Amino acid sequence: MSIQATERLENSMSDGVLIVGEDLCAEVVSRKAAFDAVEAVFGAMASDDAYNFPVIREAIGYADALYGFKSGFDRAGKALGLKSGGYWPGNAEKGLTNHQSTIFLFDPDTGLLRALVGGNYLTAIRTAASSSVSIAHLAREESKVLGMVGAGHQSTFQLRAAAERRAFEKVVAWNPHPEMLPRLAAEAEALGLAFEAVSPEELGAEADVIITITSAFEPLLMKDWIKPGTHIACMGTDTKGKQEVDPALLAGATVFTDEIAQSITIGEAQHAVQAGLLAEAEITPIGAVINGDHPGRRSDAEITVFDGTGVGLQDLAVASVAAAQAEQTGTAVRVTL
Repeated sequence: MSIQATERLENSMSDGVLIVGEDLCAEVVSRKAAFDAVEAVFGAMASDDAYNFPVIREAIGYADALYGFKSGFDRAGKALGLKSGGYWPGNAEKGLTNHQSTIFLFDPDTGLLRALVGGNYLTAIRTAASSSVSIAHLAREESKVLGMVGAGHQSTFQLRAAAERRAFEKVVAWNPHPEMLPRLAAEAEALGLAFEAVSPEELGAEADVIITITSAFEPLLMKDWIKPGTHIACMGTDTKGKQEVDPALLAGATVFTDEIAQSITIGEAQHAVQAGLLAEAEITPIGAVINGDHPGRRSDAEITVFDGTGVGLQDLAVASVAAAQAEQTGTAVRVTL
């Protein structure tokens, strides 16, 4: 978020709390805005200008739901707050999104509540922006085939964001429930990309870039299936026990992440680290690449992995954009608490 936008939002807080609903978030936060916000906050994290607080994420023992809080403070963007929400696996049957959340923004100078922002659309677009940032900085420039593992709600966000980073010509996809693949096929067609449903082995052999976006608790991609030079964005593992890829795959790759502390405890790297196949010191924050402190990919044959665990600062970054844009356009609701 720009300094001017931050100042506009701060100056208006004496008039009450800004309410930015889901539909409005979708209107005012574009993929480019999300990409820019997430890229900036990853850079700020690597420069120690922003930090996340410890994550709370628990099974609540009701409706099979996972619920928790992600929070942090970005000094550069003056974003302080938290996202409260989680995952309700039965929501799809009710016509609702499985992921449900709300973002709270506070004034870092006073602690006053600044804004309440719907978190469902923003979670999807910031997650897609995160993998998109990794593709922009780590994938080979000549990448032509995008592999998608997973076809749930967030998969279409991932596909569209990825397509803006490389000149892909084809999408290959696999999902544990193949009846869900038509949604990805339709998205690929809308983007003018060829689409093919394949096996996981075929996907690994053909794709130049792979995005995994599932809720799996077992490896779906094995090391021997992945060809040299592939970039993999693991975006589904954000809880202890979750897993999408073979730990040996991470051990044989150059691994990057949004935040190391989350990567080794609740991210994809947790399994390789626990097995002694990967050391914490071998994982690099993506912000170091963004800031120019790490070269990123070193060769066309190198396999790179981005462990996107999903940090609170991503949510605060895009929520700040939503609040600032809604304030600027006068489209948000304001209430006095």
